[in-house]
Amino acid sequence: MEQRVLYFDIVNGISGDMTLATLLNLGVPREIFLEEIKKLNLNDEFEIKIEPKNESGIAGTTVEVVTKETHAHRHLVDIFDIIDNSSLNKEVKNMAKKVFISTGEAEAKVHGTTIDKIHFHEVGAIDSIIDIVGACILIDLLAVDKIYSSSVPVGSGFVKCDHGMMPVPAPATIEILKGVPVKFNTVKGECTTPTGAAIIKSLCNEFVDILEFEPIQIGYGIGHKKFELPNMLRTVLGVKKNKK
Repeated sequence: MEQRVLYFDIVNGISGDMTLATLLNLGVPREIFLEEIKKLNLNDEFEIKIEPKNESGIAGTTVEVVTKETHAHRHLVDIFDIIDNSSLNKEVKNMAKKVFISTGEAEAKVHGTTIDKIHFHEVGAIDSIIDIVGACILIDLLAVDKIYSSSVPVGSGFVKCDHGMMPVPAPATIEILKGVPVKFNTVKGECTTPTGAAIIKSLCNEFVDILEFEPIQIGYGIGHKKFELPNMLRTVLGVKKNKK
């Protein structure tokens, strides 16, 4: 028996846009992805820019979600309404809700409130909704049996959020990553965002640094920030043969 597997090789952190970029670079046709994302029925409130980009001599893809929205203060119920009123398939809807619940529970814990009262700021914005739902669409299109990931580097220093300056990893990020192997590396800046953390925590089946499988296709998603290390997220699509 063979398993179709997807491995997230998290070189220097993970964000929502880098997840979209690496999965598109893996070979999912952008036309199919863009048709699927239209099913959210958000009309002309956003534009997705998909471009080739080179990082450390490696050719990859970069994605930017451009939105007219300036400030977002959505509750979980508002985000669920957007997802439920879309014409996306049930599997994608369920995956996306799982990611938002993970984020909401972490935000509620950090701010000392309940999930229904949390105002989603960064993660409730249109661009983050596109990142999360888009990642779920792409994973669904890849039709993998199991998702694996390496441990998650988080960075160091401080990051400016809607609530002010916060230590890296941001409190919501590290709360989301409870139970996940992380690396408190010395890279200056926020390597892993709350959106990236929620995607990998919710959708990954197993975190392993050693995995035997046969690679078929490799994707490189390039980020927008500059770090001491290459700012890329590598994914490998492959086949894992189950031992008898």
